[in-house]
Amino acid sequence: MAAPIGAAGRRRGRTRNGGAHWCGRERRGGTGSGGAVAGGLLGCRHLAMAREFELCPGRRVGGDQPCFIIAEIGQNHQGDLDIAKRMIRMVKDCGADCAKFQKSELEYKFNKKALERPYTSKHSWGKTYGEHKRHLEFSHDQYRELKKYAEEIGIFFTASGMDEMAVEFLHELDVPFFKVGSGDTNNFPYLEKTAKKGRPMVISSGMQSMSTMHQVYQIVKPINPNFCFLQCTSAYPLQPEDVNLRVISAYQSAFPDIPIGYSGHETGIAISVAAVAMGAKVLERHVTLDKTWKGSDHQASLEPNELADLVKAIRTVEKAMGSPVKQLLPCEMACNEKLGKSVVAKVAIPEGAVLTLDMLTVKVGEPKGFPPECIFDLVGQKVKRTIEEDETITEQAVENHVKKVKC
Repeated sequence: MAAPIGAAGRRRGRTRNGGAHWCGRERRGGTGSGGAVAGGLLGCRHLAMAREFELCPGRRVGGDQPCFIIAEIGQNHQGDLDIAKRMIRMVKDCGADCAKFQKSELEYKFNKKALERPYTSKHSWGKTYGEHKRHLEFSHDQYRELKKYAEEIGIFFTASGMDEMAVEFLHELDVPFFKVGSGDTNNFPYLEKTAKKGRPMVISSGMQSMSTMHQVYQIVKPINPNFCFLQCTSAYPLQPEDVNLRVISAYQSAFPDIPIGYSGHETGIAISVAAVAMGAKVLERHVTLDKTWKGSDHQASLEPNELADLVKAIRTVEKAMGSPVKQLLPCEMACNEKLGKSVVAKVAIPEGAVLTLDMLTVKVGEPKGFPPECIFDLVGQKVKRTIEEDETITEQAVENHVKKVKC
């Protein structure tokens, strides 16, 4: 092979047809740092793979897996089994991965006085808080019916176990994973017992501190490695200034061996899409059929059109995340061919002349020649023939050029 242009250090430039030739100088952070970059990317790849686990049968989360989207029906079904089924069908049709409810065994979640206290809110379904909650709580048989319906239409089904006895029932129901609501994240005996069931866990972190989340990690990790944390702020609806998406990054740094996600109570979909762009691998949003219905969660929930838009936007963003490798892409070739510039003779250059910078300029040229990044490397090179003013500088006109090769 003929010697490359220029001095000893070499870097490869790209020709207009997608091939390559060598320009004479090595960029700062060239081949040497490229190896370091490649090593770093490989290390990140290994780390990403370490954060991956199977959340539901056949569906993994973390690493390079798509975001797992949980549609939190909660108690927005108004205590009506038919509405609950309609909502399961709705979230399936909108593209969510999982329909989730909230299961309580009320005497284990609340003490007697809490259930007996008067409840006069406009959202109340009874005179006392206990009557209100009993109206919204499905029986074990109703839960079995809902799970069967979800399986029939092809969507994963689970629930937040709002107390230890609810977790026992959900375990017997054979849900694919346990969701730990923010109210139980600092309930360490609950966490231990839930982790020991051996099912994957999704743990929200509303109302908690970073110190508490470190304690949660230290409790759960030795018992059950298959869990993730969701950044969450427990306000309904949540204002943008209280979302704190940067906690996602803080969790990723503090807990690099588990997936990190986001549970949102804001209005709209933009913040949730941003969370996925920041690396959220599990996303939970409350859903409703009608935001005007009675119930404190409806206002902070997504209606069907919003949920469908959210799923579509997330999948679009995931495609757009792409690769960390910066290079000329096949989709850019047409633009590059039309608008990509080349080194052109600024003046007439006689045969045998040694090129200087004041002989050269950069224009969109025909035919294509040396790309602009090679202009400094051409300085000091000898031309083999006369080059007319405004003519493209091609490799064939320069001594010791390297033939174009396919990259």
